Amino acid sequence: MRCSYYDAAACRSCSELPTPYGVQLAAKEAACREVLGEHARHPGLTWLPAVASAEQGFRNKAKMVVTGPVDAPALGILDPGGSGTDLRWCPLYSAAMHELLGVLAGFVTRAGLMPYDVKSRRGELKHLLVTESPDGEFLVRWVLRSSEAVPRIRKHLDALLAAEPRIAVVSVNLQPEHKAVLEGPDETPLSERETLPMRVNDVTLHLRPRSFFQTNTDVAAALYRQAARWADRVAPSSVLDLYCGVGGFALHLAASGRAVAGVEVSDEAVASARLSAQEAGLDAQFRCGDAAESALEADLVVVNPPRRGIGVDLAARLEGSDARHLVYSSCNAASLARDLTAMPSWRPVEGRLLDMFAHTTHYEVALLLERV
Repeated sequence: MRCSYYDAAACRSCSELPTPYGVQLAAKEAACREVLGEHARHPGLTWLPAVASAEQGFRNKAKMVVTGPVDAPALGILDPGGSGTDLRWCPLYSAAMHELLGVLAGFVTRAGLMPYDVKSRRGELKHLLVTESPDGEFLVRWVLRSSEAVPRIRKHLDALLAAEPRIAVVSVNLQPEHKAVLEGPDETPLSERETLPMRVNDVTLHLRPRSFFQTNTDVAAALYRQAARWADRVAPSSVLDLYCGVGGFALHLAASGRAVAGVEVSDEAVASARLSAQEAGLDAQFRCGDAAESALEADLVVVNPPRRGIGVDLAARLEGSDARHLVYSSCNAASLARDLTAMPSWRPVEGRLLDMFAHTTHYEVALLLERV
């Protein structure tokens, strides 16, 4: 993939871009196994072929810092000096995303949304967060310093939605603090629709503005398919999906005669998962709670924790549980290795690297484990 931003040294987020993609993928596999150490070399472990990403156009979410004057805003990143670099044409995004970002930049001007200036601490619009669904619909979030600009967004919103029917969901997020935080705790919906349907394999997941979803839809779909194959292989009568988010794993593992439950700390994500299950007619129950404190009453447990991993407490509880199989999906092999060391009675059976983040050193790795 060629990138004019990288060539001009304007953005180096894709640190591995000069490396041929096949070499990148092989290096990630080698790095993952090195970090996992003895766990990756277990004699009973089979590594499946890595799942490759598309080399461009794969990112479903644009997280844009908004800078510059209101009549010519830049949507992109901050350079080390605090000035903005416009990345609207980043090749990681689809052509439809490129087009919509241009429309939204024009909206900034029409609505008089003054971009926030980090140096002077003046202005209102901090970030623009846009998510694209596989069906070409968009969720748009305006991250503001205060509610001062909300009436202007409302005033011009009908015209925007009429001109761009692809925009399904719009909200405002308030982030009043002067620090490097993407969003704040307060979210106000501005559109009639409040969820963006994300069609993944045969399941439609509903995303609300603050919902987490993997940044690479195609690779996420491959991850869920792999987990479903593992579940069919071990044939559990019950499944518990911890850190379930909007229900991606749980809804893919739901099947006749199989009790499926998901636990997630975000009530917004739980509401989304329940809606998706209801629409699909799937027998899956979701509740809001702390994954580390949940009762581990299931044949198969699925964990997809944040980068810090599941931690010593949940690892100890899994070690002492009656579960027979575990699917662990991780975006950080180092924390995965620590957690596996804390669970010596679990043996890795099959593993797979999934390249969720092409042109970087980051990746997802999934393991199927069983009791020794």
